[in-house]
Amino acid sequence: MANDVSAGSTTTTIAGRLALFVTLLAFGLGYTRVIHSVTADDAVTIAHYVGGVALFLVGLLAFRDHDSASGTAYTAVGALWFTWALSSGNQISANSSGLFLALFAAVVLSLTLAGGDQLTQATYGLFFVSLLLLAVARFADNSSLAKAGGWFAVAAGAVAWYAATAALAHWPTALSRRAAGRGVTATG
Repeated sequence: MANDVSAGSTTTTIAGRLALFVTLLAFGLGYTRVIHSVTADDAVTIAHYVGGVALFLVGLLAFRDHDSASGTAYTAVGALWFTWALSSGNQISANSSGLFLALFAAVVLSLTLAGGDQLTQATYGLFFVSLLLLAVARFADNSSLAKAGGWFAVAAGAVAWYAATAALAHWPTALSRRAAGRGVTATG
């Protein structure tokens, strides 16, 4: 059904998606620098508690509900957000930071390829591109790539928000995969 949440408890899935939304939005906006004097470092507290602790706990609740896909995703991403938040502000090299972001991207790519509903895949797919761009930006010391990575994180957060809100409001959560209909032809 198009309006059903894919598996597990609706509450844990919605809570996880909302936590992803808040964390990705704060993290992404910090890298875009679209708000004066707001940087990614300003997202550390949100990443630590909402992205790290809350997502990890939501993942544990998903495991309790026998939802291994959400449990794995939320605990892994929660642990990575927690680690990112703890390392922020420490004197680490750009290459070390880039490597962490690249490894974080590899985990998120695995979550993207694991399947699930379209909104979950879109969230993780956009988040993967964000982390990949941010990793390359750190390696190359390129602020334009970092800004682009920030916008992909904002987009991933927006998709996570829509997924959570759609589940609550009973909005469509999937695009139809069937053909347009009989007798419909494309003209050029």
